[in-house]
Parts: sequence; structure tokens; C-alpha cells
Amino acid sequence: MPRVEHQTILITGATDGLGRALAGELAAAGATLLLHARDQGRGEETIAEIRDKSANDDLHLLLADFASLEQVRRLAQQVSRENDRLDVLVNNAGIGTTLPGDGRRMESADGYELRFAVNYLAGYLLTRMLLALLERSAPARVVNVSSAGQAPIDFDDVMLEHRYDGVQAYCQSKLAQIMFTVDLADELRTRGVTATCLHPATYMPTKMVRAAGVHPISSLDEGVQATVRLIGDPQLEGVTGRYFDGQRAAEPHPQARDPDARRRLRELSERLCGPEVRPTS
Repeated sequence: MPRVEHQTILITGATDGLGRALAGELAAAGATLLLHARDQGRGEETIAEIRDKSANDDLHLLLADFASLEQVRRLAQQVSRENDRLDVLVNNAGIGTTLPGDGRRMESADGYELRFAVNYLAGYLLTRMLLALLERSAPARVVNVSSAGQAPIDFDDVMLEHRYDGVQAYCQSKLAQIMFTVDLADELRTRGVTATCLHPATYMPTKMVRAAGVHPISSLDEGVQATVRLIGDPQLEGVTGRYFDGQRAAEPHPQARDPDARRRLRELSERLCGPEVRPTS
């Protein structure tokens, strides 16, 4: 287990699946955890369970529905207001191919295709709003939990209004996370903050996997250990802009390495999220 004692770590999507298991592992190692939940009752139950198992009292609940960018903004403002430092941001919150909606196209509170909004835009906005705090805490890390399921973004129909498919929606949102990771790494290369992303494990026994009718292949612990490695392994100090398949460095979909595609995604993201997310020189 890498040393994370006394580090402050924010995990989004911390009440279920990988996020919850990851929080339990890091709490037992002595980290101070900021745990994001959509539902207060579920969040409080998660913290109570982790506290009982780990005897760690440095667990703090953050509430936001990531289908609303305004709620993401308020969460980021709360984190910046209440914390002197943030050593690691883990963007883990996400929804799968079928849940919610059972395969139907859905929109966020802001009118964006739901999977693109929750899986990508929310984490993009949260990260950009917390960059100043991360930089003040350097060396710091951003870890984006993506997927091996990646599909190229059709910039003529990003919101999939003309031909919706839940798998395409999920997979393009996950590739967008990777493209953002590559961009962010370049932007922060001299600022003491690294950005990496990973496919933690294949079909872990999570709610979204079961909802898709898929039989689990990997254990939850495999995904936890792969993610913990990016969070705190000293051997990865300074490693940035990389995509990992489990604990192995890998290459993402070629669109992630296309500077023009990343520029188009960056410009779209700035337009959808607002002026406060524009990169600073």
C-alpha cells in the first residue's frame, strides 16, 4: 500500500462499487477523505460503515448531483473553502450504459446528454475549479477513472441527438476523460500536479455492470489496487498524461492522441461549462 497517511484525497462517486471500496482502503491507511455522494442518506451510511471498519474519523461528506453543473460548482467551492490542501482528486463518479434510463437517451439538468454530462463534464468542471488548490498542495495528483470501453467522439453530434446508443454514449464519455487527462498533463507539467487515467479492471461486480446484464470478470480489489497505485505509488511520482489498463501502461483510442480532436473537445467543454474553466497560462 503506497503511503497516503495524512494526505487529503477527494473521491467522487464514493458510495458504491469501486469508489466505496477505494474509500475503505484509503481510510484504513490513514488518509483524510472527502467523499462525494449524490444522496445524503447513502453518503452517511457509507461514512459510518467505513469509519467503523477503519477507526478513521477524518471522513467528510460532500453532496452533489453530477447531472447538474451548478451543483458541481457548489461542491468545488465548498472543497476550496473548507480545505487548506488537496493532495489527490479521484474522478470516479459515473453512470453506465443502461442505468439510469434502461437504454433511453436522457438529458442532464443543463440539457446535455446525460452520460457525457455525468461521466465527463462534471469531472472536467470539478477538476478545473480545484486546480488552484491542487497546485498549492503540490506535489498533487489527478486520477481519472476511465474505461477500456472507448469510442471516438463525433463532434457533429456529441449529444447523440440523431442516433442514440447507450454504449456509444458511455464509451465516448470515457474517451473524453482520457483526452482531458492528456491535455491537463501538458498544461500542468511544470506546476507539480500530475494527471493520469486508467481502466481499473474488467467488469467488476458493480451496480452498473450488473444493470448491463454482464457477468463480472475481475474482482473489486483488482480495480482498487490499480487505482491506489496511481494515487500514491512513489515510483509514479512525476508520471503524467498516461493511460493504464489495470497496473499496466497502455495506449488509449487513437483519438486521445489527436491534438485537433483534443482542441475541439477543450473548446466544447469550455463553452458548455462556462468561462471559469478556461486554462490559465
